[in-house]
This record gives sequence, C-alpha cells and structure tokens, in this order.
Amino acid sequence: MTFKKTLFTGGLIAGLAATAAFAQDATAPAADAAAAAAEAAPAAAGGVSPETAYILNTLLFLIGGFLVMWMAAGFAMLEAGLVRSKNVSMQCLKNIALYAIAGLMYWIVGYSLMYTGVDGGYIGTFAPYAFDPVGGNALDTGYSTASDWFFQMVFVATAASIVSGTLAERIKLWPFLLFTVLLTGFIYPIAGSWKWGGGWLNEMGFQDFAGSTLVHSVGGWAALAGALLLGARKGRFPKEGAPTAMPGSSIPLATLGTFILWLGWFGFNGASQLAMGTINDVSDVSRIFANTNLAAAGGVVAALILLQVIYKRVDVTMVLNGALAGLVSITAEPLTPSPLAAILIGAVGGVIVVFAVPMLDKLKIDDVVGAIPVHLLAGIWGTIAVPLTNSGASFSVQLIGIVAYGVFTFVVSLVVWGILKATIGIRVSEEEEALGLDRTEVGVEAYPEFAVGRA
Repeated sequence: MTFKKTLFTGGLIAGLAATAAFAQDATAPAADAAAAAAEAAPAAAGGVSPETAYILNTLLFLIGGFLVMWMAAGFAMLEAGLVRSKNVSMQCLKNIALYAIAGLMYWIVGYSLMYTGVDGGYIGTFAPYAFDPVGGNALDTGYSTASDWFFQMVFVATAASIVSGTLAERIKLWPFLLFTVLLTGFIYPIAGSWKWGGGWLNEMGFQDFAGSTLVHSVGGWAALAGALLLGARKGRFPKEGAPTAMPGSSIPLATLGTFILWLGWFGFNGASQLAMGTINDVSDVSRIFANTNLAAAGGVVAALILLQVIYKRVDVTMVLNGALAGLVSITAEPLTPSPLAAILIGAVGGVIVVFAVPMLDKLKIDDVVGAIPVHLLAGIWGTIAVPLTNSGASFSVQLIGIVAYGVFTFVVSLVVWGILKATIGIRVSEEEEALGLDRTEVGVEAYPEFAVGRA
C-alpha cells in the first residue's frame, strides 16, 4: 500500500537538528558538536530517522485500527437500540459474528485480492496474506505489514455492519453470515482494489481518501440489494395509510452507539493519512481530526434545524443519523476542506437523512436503522463533493467511480442474495418474526424479564 505523503521533508528540519545537537552540550568542542549535528541531520531529513518513521507509521495504523475496531461496538449498540426488544440479541450476535468472519476472510483471501498484483487492473491475487517474520521489519515499505493488514481489515468489517442494520428483524442468521463471507472475502476487496490497490480507477485519478464510496457506499449498495429481495417487516407498510412506526428498544443505546462511532471515525479518517513520520503528516492528521469533528457537528445541527422547520418537532433517531451522515460525507476528503467547507459538507449529509428517510418509506424500502441514507446516499454525496476542495479531483472521474462501484456491488449482491433466497431462503417465517428473532433464531432474549407471557 502506497503512502499518500512522502516520509521525508527536507533541509529545514535538518538544520534545526544541527542547532539542537550543538545546544545539547554547549561545553563540547565545536568539532564534536559539528559531528553530532552531521550525524543527526540525515536522521532528521523528514523529522525522524527511517527506523523511527517506521515505528510512528506502524503506531498510526495500530491506533487507527483499534479505533475503527471500536466502531464495531458502535454499530452493535446503535443497532441494538434501534431494533425492537425482541430482536436485540440477534443484532448483537450478528455484529460479533460478522467482525470475526471479516477478520478471517480478509486474511484468507481479501487483502491479497485488494492489494497484491493489481497493477492498474481489476483484481489482485487469490492467496492468504503473509506477515513479516517474527522480529522482522519492512523498512522498504515504511510500516509493519501486519499493522497495515489490521488497519485495512477493520474497514471491511465496517462495510458488513452497514448491511446488518438495514436487514434487521426479519433475516435469517446463516444466510446473512454466508453473504458476509462473500462480501468481506471477495466483493469488497475486489472493489477496493480498483482504487486503494492501485487499480484502474486509481489510474484514472478517482479520489476517495478514507472510503465514502469504497466502504460506505459499497456497504449501502449491498444492503439495498438485500432489502429489495428480503422485503419489509410485517406490518411496516400497510396497504392503506401511512407507514407503521416500529420504535426501537433503547434510544440511550442508540445514542451511545453513535458516540462510539463518532470516536472511532477519528481513526477511520485520521489514520488514512497512512503516515506519521513527518511534521507535515502529523499536522495533516490533526487537520483531518478537526474536519471530521466539524462535519459531524454540521450534520447534527442541519438535521436539528430542518426537522424543526418541517415537522415542528425533532426526531432523535434522525439527529443521530445526521451525525453519522456528516461523518460519511467528509470521509471521501477530510484533509483539504477548510473548516467552513467541512461543516457544510457534513450539513448536506444531515439534510440528505431528513429527506431520504421518508423517500424510502414512499418506495416501501424497509431500512431499520437508516443505513441507506447515511452510508449509501451520504457516501455518494461526499464522493461527488471532493473536487470542491481538492483540485486534483474531477467531477467526471468521481462520477465514473460512483457508478462503477454502484453497478458492481449492487448487481453482484443482488445475484448472491437471489441465490441464497432461492436455495436456503433468507427470511424467517411470519410466526418467527412475530415472536422475535431472539427467541426463534438465537434462543437467548436480551430482555427476558420484559418478554410477553413471562413472570
């Protein structure tokens, strides 16, 4: 995986290192101080020596990776809060299972498909990924290969989590997990190779810094394909009248999940700088953190105001999704926007949520947690918005990338869901849905003391 930035800056820091070496021991002979400065200068060519840059870059991947891994907990809590009480255990089970499957599949085949031997093409190689030997290093790459694999792996788990929330409360466990195997092992890695693996879209100049399209829209397209074939929850869209509201089990849990996701996003976007061995890189990571936070805040405030204006009251679930939509929107380019531009980009994401949720209701597409507006539609918006602040991107190439990812992911997902539906079935029975998947699919109820007919 190539760096977005070089690991070395230049002579100014080398000069500062020479000054520091002299100041370190003012009583030393001038010759000794000069020798110390000469020794320090090469190491300071980019602020630190190659060995130190290797350590810092690896640390960035590891810290960013475990922050993104923490997003798995955020998705689990968000979904647990937004589904009904009788389906909470199922969502928790799906989220821990999909994370484990993603980790295995991305080692078995996913990483190599995405990054090994793509060379401007459409796909990498079919092989497990090999880490550095014990005690070994990869100074030629500038970071530990295992740290890079871990950082990339947690991204694919994020894509799978998006599908989980949309299809909640009516999908069978094992068909969902089988789809997760194919999504994390093949669909996502092949799509990711086109840009991040140095494939054909990368050659065209397509820009997607941390994955508004590569991660979020890919997950959104897969979720949409599943939702269309799975159908809506029983009673969600009556033949006449407005859609039936099905309130979730716990707004506090959903809010906690949102804050966890917001926190994890600093690793998602910040560590996508891919380097921390120079002053420039550390400054850029800091700027990415700030823009990421501003965009989320913009999404929240935009949703708040718009909901009050349109509905004369504020739906907390839409505000939560406004924050997430702001985060998704800035993910395609969190570095180059000014603070005001970051706020506006995130605010548009919040607006998308407010208008897209009722639009899906009109289309009778049942998206339990609002993942399609947040991840698919806001992801598309964020990718289109890149040229507004990044002069290296073009609207035409961005649109080509959006369409390519959309067609590939939606069509392949539709085929996979269709095969699963025709063979083992993907939907529980009406009776099982009415009883709740905790009792019928999992066997462990999240809130047994509140279950109907229980003491």
